[in-house]
This record gives sequence, structure tokens and C-alpha cells, in this order.
Amino acid sequence: MMATQIASKLIEQTPQDERSLKAVWEKIQPDSCPRHYNFHMHTFCSDGQLHPKEVIEQAVAIGLKGLAITDHHTVNGYRVARWCLAEMGQAEGLPQLWSGVEITSLLLKTEVHILGYAFDPDCPALASYLDGFAPKGEAAQADRVIEAIHQGGGLAVLAHPERYRRPATQLIPAAADAGIDGVETYYAYRHVNPWQPSPKQTQQVKELSDRYGLLNTCGTDTHGSDLLLRR
Repeated sequence: MMATQIASKLIEQTPQDERSLKAVWEKIQPDSCPRHYNFHMHTFCSDGQLHPKEVIEQAVAIGLKGLAITDHHTVNGYRVARWCLAEMGQAEGLPQLWSGVEITSLLLKTEVHILGYAFDPDCPALASYLDGFAPKGEAAQADRVIEAIHQGGGLAVLAHPERYRRPATQLIPAAADAGIDGVETYYAYRHVNPWQPSPKQTQQVKELSDRYGLLNTCGTDTHGSDLLLRR
């Protein structure tokens, strides 16, 4: 059965709330990802290769304490993953799973990606951002996307801030002005094995996050078959 078919049959469980996630992010370190936490990954519900069940199986095998599936403009993978965790019952060592999504947005007239976490997937304000398509027009403006995530009770993060046409030195202040909660500070800007944050970019982004009082996150941005790598 396809993930979208399974998802349509699920009764949504209450997502982990933003307070518990914020508490984790306040303690994130450069080595927190990929073997303790991973807050950026994709399944075949968007442009990844893994089935959500495989994500959970790998997360358990790795020993992750917490994760979020951040498919583009959909939470179908997250819904299936929650179902998979529920099927495992109260087994010891299961990771926490927060809702997640990656939304294409515009910031300073530049296309960026905003990650949403720990939101209510059934919040009406988020419906148009979770329909499988990138938003257009005013709905794509970063402040609108951030506000929708906040209306859903979630946290908004600027993904991989050193990957865009404009530098992080411009984008992070603008994102902070727009109400962003955090930045993806620990990120591998090259495909390296083993995965590790890129030192130069990490230092730059961390200095900016400190300056603007933002939370720091980490994630492998997996699109392939291994959660420990970007692809």
C-alpha cells in the first residue's frame, strides 16, 4: 500500500509539542547529528528514496533520540512514520518524532527553504502549504510562511542558510525580522562520508544565530537510502 493511501486511513496523533523540541535545540552541538538527532530528511512522499517505515527502522537502528521528516509541502511521510512508531508500541529506545515540512519561500526576493516543526498538521492555516505544491504569490513570502507555522503551534527554521543566491549575512537578519525561530546551523554543504557539518559555514551561521538570538538545528538533508548521509 502506498504511503499516501496509508496516511489517509490514519487517525492523527498529537505531535510532540514545540516546547520539548526547543529544549532539545537549546542543547544541540556540532556532533548531535547524525547519530543522536536528525531534523532534516526526505521520503518518497516528496523527493526522497526511503519509505517512511524505512526511516523509522533506520532511526531505531542508529539509536536516534529524536527526528523529523521534512518532505517538501506534505506531511504524508510524517503521518505514516507516526503510525509505524505506534505499531512498535512501548518498545524501549524508540525515538521522538516531531512533525516537519520544508516549504519553498521568498526572502529578500530570493528563493529559500523554510523548515516547519512541531506544528499541528491539521491546522487550517497550514493547509495550502501541505498540499504537495510550492506556494505562489503572497503566500510564498517568508513572513507569511513563518506566520502559518506559528499559527499551527510550530517552530520555523531557515534551512541551509549558506546555499542560496544571497549570503547568510543578509538572509539570517531578514529571516529574524520576519519572525524565524532558528537556523539550520549544522549542515554538510558538500556530500561527505562520514557526514559532518561544514566548518567554515557552521562558524559563520553560528555567529549570526547567536547575534540574533536564534535556535540552532542540525540535519543530514537525506534524499537517498541512508539517514547518515545527504544522499
